[in-house]
Amino acid sequence: MESSRSPRTGRRHSLLRAAAITLSLATAAALAGCASADTTTDSSSKQSAFKPVAQKAGSQITVWADSTRLPSVQAYQKSHPDVKMKIVTYDGGADGSTYLQSKVQLFDRTGSGWPDVVFGTPTDVTWASEATKPGARPFAAPLDEKLVPQSTLDGFAKGSLTPCQFSGHTYCMRNDIAQVLLWYNKSLMDKWGYKVPATWQEYEALGKQVAKEHPGYLVGSVGDTNSHESYFWSGQCPAFNLVKPDTLRTDLQDPKCTRMAKLLDNLISAKAIATQGFFSQGFAKNSGSKVLMAYGPSWYGQYLFKAGFKTPAKQIAAAPPLTWQGESTTATGNVGGGVWMVSSHSANLKASTDVVTWLTTSDENQATAPTYPAYTQAAKAWLANPANRNYFANDVSDPFEQAANEVWTGWSNTRFSDSTAWSSVVLPALTSGKSLTDTLPAWQQEIADEAKTQGYKVVDQ
Repeated sequence: MESSRSPRTGRRHSLLRAAAITLSLATAAALAGCASADTTTDSSSKQSAFKPVAQKAGSQITVWADSTRLPSVQAYQKSHPDVKMKIVTYDGGADGSTYLQSKVQLFDRTGSGWPDVVFGTPTDVTWASEATKPGARPFAAPLDEKLVPQSTLDGFAKGSLTPCQFSGHTYCMRNDIAQVLLWYNKSLMDKWGYKVPATWQEYEALGKQVAKEHPGYLVGSVGDTNSHESYFWSGQCPAFNLVKPDTLRTDLQDPKCTRMAKLLDNLISAKAIATQGFFSQGFAKNSGSKVLMAYGPSWYGQYLFKAGFKTPAKQIAAAPPLTWQGESTTATGNVGGGVWMVSSHSANLKASTDVVTWLTTSDENQATAPTYPAYTQAAKAWLANPANRNYFANDVSDPFEQAANEVWTGWSNTRFSDSTAWSSVVLPALTSGKSLTDTLPAWQQEIADEAKTQGYKVVDQ
């Protein structure tokens, strides 16, 4: 939904195992359709000007959307009856799905069949911005090439279009983001006299205090397949840092990685952070009522606490992202968020671009969207919607808006999912009792191996 990232799609990951909670698998996939950032854009390396195919005004456009975004596309069609549209539903929010890429490769071989508009994940943009074979057009059209006004592109939250940008051009528009912030049970915090932490050091200290004074209560979990995005991405750990388009830096011995691992190890040892995932089988039933704090995406409020844990209204509140004591830079992670792309093969770019612009920026659509919009003005409309505010114990507007502009862009969007290595190496190690600190080398090696299979050069400095 978001992601995503949105009920995450979102950051590209369908990472959530929704057993034992009311959140459906489709919604979970969307929530974590998460989107990472690519920091390799360089305005000085722009490719040649985009040359559209022959245009046919008023021709039918085909829109591919996932089930979560389907109502939005249908709403556009209803409000724009003169636009001829064919709507196709597919698993566009599923992390790791190569369906769209395989289809585009097929269409490139046969010379026809491309949809005009597609919903996907940031991972899709990595290949869609390049030709699938010599002589082929990159599937995604560069939207900054006289298709979408720069003023519109400038209206997105800081850094939220970074996953869309390659070789100096913008190849997608972000549907939603899943900025990470601090969730807490205000009722319990007030009852126990605890102060909401503002720094990671305060978070660790409070977690240890909670473990001693209220055994069984938790301040977080590292057991989900997207937990690393909440903690290590927020900590500015260079696990997925594209220093060049073809060169990935993964250095988990960087001090910003090791300090986060140590902090989490300390809280795991104190039994204040769970190694069982929030979305794992049985967690909601057995431990959902004992989650005092959770460091995670903006959709946690509605889709974890409300839908999953069944926490009563007016108990859960949001606070801004944590900072490291003594450091002035605030950064956070992202766990979700999908994108919309316009096909370079579209014979009706005007209509295709209008659809994508309306879906991502209009208050009419985004005010009632499942998750937090990436477009700043639409996000204000979303926050003004009582359905997105009334459940919470505080006004979440300021924490949401602050976090939306603090997502660290040093965690790059790559051609492979960042969740695979975490799931295959780190989570089993934690389950077996190993520490995060001791597991960092194996996690780094797995990331490097995956990167090399995707054609990246890998460096650790």
